[in-house]
Amino acid sequence: MELLSFGHAGFPMVVFPTSMGAFFDYEDRGMVAAVADKMEAGVLRLVCVATLDSETFYARGAPPRPRIDRYLAYERYLMTELVPFVRNLTGHDTMGTTGCSFGSYHALTMSLRHPDVFTDCVTMGGAFDITRFFGGYYDEDLYLLCPPHFLPGLTDAWFLDRMRRNKWVLVTGEQDICRADTEQAAGLLAFKDVPHSLHVWGHGSIHDWPEWIKMARAYLP
Repeated sequence: MELLSFGHAGFPMVVFPTSMGAFFDYEDRGMVAAVADKMEAGVLRLVCVATLDSETFYARGAPPRPRIDRYLAYERYLMTELVPFVRNLTGHDTMGTTGCSFGSYHALTMSLRHPDVFTDCVTMGGAFDITRFFGGYYDEDLYLLCPPHFLPGLTDAWFLDRMRRNKWVLVTGEQDICRADTEQAAGLLAFKDVPHSLHVWGHGSIHDWPEWIKMARAYLP
């Protein structure tokens, strides 16, 4: 699994790419340059990772269950390989997650499933209901990978206590195609008494990189 790291000090943020994107997209699209001042000041580090979108959610020609298993294998990579790597690289025990578009799904889901490790989450233009990828197939693992499904019924104090201590920032645009999904996710956090902030940008803000560049400047640590 390939990745890129930027910055020399500061709080680490794991960056997930957009749908079937590459680990270098965040740099190529100007997002790294947008927060260069924060990295130069030593307050932020970025670790841009790859995903397995083409083998999981977007592998629509494959049977559903193996695709879910492949995503769970990806999650094991994140927790057993990436997290120790970031800790060793940065000296921080905890880290944040961020992403644009479908990268927001990975960021929010991993932060909800592992709130003891991922303590800051910044999503931009995210949609979070993954059942649309599976043509009616449904099982327990799919339920537990779908925030709009598992959050309403979550009662485990271990998760809720940590989630309520963490930082959640959900950002979208007034004309973003994922605005309703982002607002729904914010509503679910509110329903669970999880402190968070929801930001809906005006001025015709849409679902695209020029908007996310400005959002990254505003909301990344």
